[in-house]
Amino acid sequence: MDRNLALNMVRVTEAAALASAKFLGRGDKEAADQAAVDGMRKMFDTLNIDGTVVIGEGEIDEAPMLYIGERIGRSGASLKVDIAVDPVDGTTAVAKGLANAIAVVAIAPEGCLLHAPDMYMNKIAVGPEAKGCVDLDKSIEENLYSVAKALGKDITELTVTILDRERHIDMISKIRAVGARIKLFNDGDVATAIATCIPESGIDVMLGIGGAPEGVIAAAALKCMGGDFLGKLMPHSEVESERCKKMGIEDIDKVLTMEDLVKGKEVFFAATGISNGDILKGVSYLAGNKAKTHSMVTRAETGTVRFVEAMHKLDEKPEYAY
Repeated sequence: MDRNLALNMVRVTEAAALASAKFLGRGDKEAADQAAVDGMRKMFDTLNIDGTVVIGEGEIDEAPMLYIGERIGRSGASLKVDIAVDPVDGTTAVAKGLANAIAVVAIAPEGCLLHAPDMYMNKIAVGPEAKGCVDLDKSIEENLYSVAKALGKDITELTVTILDRERHIDMISKIRAVGARIKLFNDGDVATAIATCIPESGIDVMLGIGGAPEGVIAAAALKCMGGDFLGKLMPHSEVESERCKKMGIEDIDKVLTMEDLVKGKEVFFAATGISNGDILKGVSYLAGNKAKTHSMVTRAETGTVRFVEAMHKLDEKPEYAY
């Protein structure tokens, strides 16, 4: 795939972030998400790709745009790709004005991204230095000691991030029992998975149960950045189990490796900050009808991670109420 696609992907996530950030702290996560979807979808039409959304806003009867199976890109384009999107990873964070909300896109050749159903997935993510040191079939304690050893840290220096949910009470107790540090987060586990690959974030491990579609997107990002990601689908009903089988996963208890989730090395990932976070700064609206964004883009083939700061001249003039 053309490496110039990377910068065009940043334009897609920038459009989503610029639209969604206007709803920061306004208590309306649906409006924040819809604005991001509208901005992202419009920008996709400028890309020279023949893309199919494999992870998006839902099934065709659930979402008018960026729905699973939707074809997007310029008419007549020959580059066939799979597209995974999360216009707002962290809708609650945007609605409440909290940290770490981002807009994300992953693109790979057709057939290379797992078409993950909307269900739970048990996940663990680590950075490059701990790659190959984790296993979801092992206990939390074994995994944490293994990561600490790989990083040359005492277990008391290890920082684990986990979604602040009641279902994680037992996991949190086990993490505390071995003496590791914990950083709880409320929303958006793609951003926190990526943070394991950024030393400045201070996060060594991300683990816990979250959405399977977000797991595929996080795996794409970590594959580009040299980290490691493992997932195990957790269907809660016979219907969800059947959906797994339709995806070709007969062994539901199978630990899905990076290659199961994202095949090959022709993978691109881009993200733009909506609110300030561990990796990316959020959108800043400036005087003179301008805005500043902070993005990252990376590709698995090279492993290069680029951070992009952009100043935008906004089209719409502000409306004032006196």
